[in-house]
Amino acid sequence: MAGVCLALAGLGAFSALTASMAQAQQKNKIITNSKDPLVPNGFDCSKIHELGIDKQMSFRAGRIMIACGQAQGGGTSAGLLLGPVTRFIKKLFSPLTYGGTDVDLITGTETFPDTNQSTTFSWGNPDNPDQIVVAYNDARGAHANPINGSGASVSTDGGLTFTRLTAANGQSPFPNTAGDSVIIYNRPTGTWYTVSQDAACGYGLGGYKSTTPWDPSPASWSHYGCVHSSSGGSDERASGWSDMNQSSPFYGRMYVSWGDFARGGNIFVRYSTDNGNTWTNERQVTTTFIRNVQITGDLVTGDVYIAGMDEMGGNSNFNRANKIYRSTDGGNTWTNTYTGPTFVGAHRTNSGYFACMYSNPAYWRHMGSGEPAAYNHVVSYVYAAANASDPGDVFYIRSTDSGVTFSAPFQLNSDTDPLKAQWGA
Repeated sequence: MAGVCLALAGLGAFSALTASMAQAQQKNKIITNSKDPLVPNGFDCSKIHELGIDKQMSFRAGRIMIACGQAQGGGTSAGLLLGPVTRFIKKLFSPLTYGGTDVDLITGTETFPDTNQSTTFSWGNPDNPDQIVVAYNDARGAHANPINGSGASVSTDGGLTFTRLTAANGQSPFPNTAGDSVIIYNRPTGTWYTVSQDAACGYGLGGYKSTTPWDPSPASWSHYGCVHSSSGGSDERASGWSDMNQSSPFYGRMYVSWGDFARGGNIFVRYSTDNGNTWTNERQVTTTFIRNVQITGDLVTGDVYIAGMDEMGGNSNFNRANKIYRSTDGGNTWTNTYTGPTFVGAHRTNSGYFACMYSNPAYWRHMGSGEPAAYNHVVSYVYAAANASDPGDVFYIRSTDSGVTFSAPFQLNSDTDPLKAQWGA
């Protein structure tokens, strides 16, 4: 028995060594014969860190990490096995009332395993509150060639019901896009604009526009061009805002912010002064890597705000700091008005650079970022942080001086059960 145990121990050590060597080979391999439109042939896996791909959250970065053996792709057996249990648990613990009846955005056919949607971005028509468009990442076309990883759902009854936009080919009307989806409404022209990672822009930022967004046909949604052309898909975490106040000095101006990993992961902004015809006014907001969380604006004053996050190196360091940047001149100049105190981001573990909300295995990447809002010099921000033994709680801070100083964090959720983390604010 002792001999068998020693042999098994030796076999285990050999297996670990073999796995380590295999992983090292994967890290340094050159991608050849790729059939994935998001993974280019000739890509050098040893440059993942240099290009910041290990810090990016997009479809494209994830697929490259998987192809290079630096991340694990989704499995099927566990999902098939746990599906009925998960549905039972969701039904058992679903709240009796939660702000009214939940509405499913995803209508139509779902085909396993491409059944995931994430990262919603919503906008409503101020002149017709019945019209609401929600853009999101949609795995329905994520493995198509050409890729179609963006989706949207439209309501024409004020959000009571939604219909997922589905073209005649069974996918969204946004071909050649890879998610990171944003929707913006341009009030002067009554036009809706999507912004996604766009193959026509080198997987930089571009998209489609429509004055009748409920119509999923190519006749309704047309490609308008590029907000920003990228070198090798380095743009990520796009966000957008449109000034819809007719009394604002910047009425009709549309803004898009993003993080550019070809330029150090810095935050950049482009805006359009001609209703989306051109996007030529680029401004650099940061000079070091700060995660682009969200851009928003004050409909009373016309000021524009960007919430950013200093992730302090990521990996097993879970410390974070919130950042607020403000422009008072229509996006021409930006000032860092606020850097918050260091806090511990919501997490249970980490996987590579990213904090994760679950472990064994590590999944649901979340770095603690949240959502800003502004109205008449009052700036609000919600975000997620770990709190004592609780891996995740949602906190609210408020500024009454245009984002210069903020109140102490106020915890929105009241439970203290560490098995019930709150996050993804």
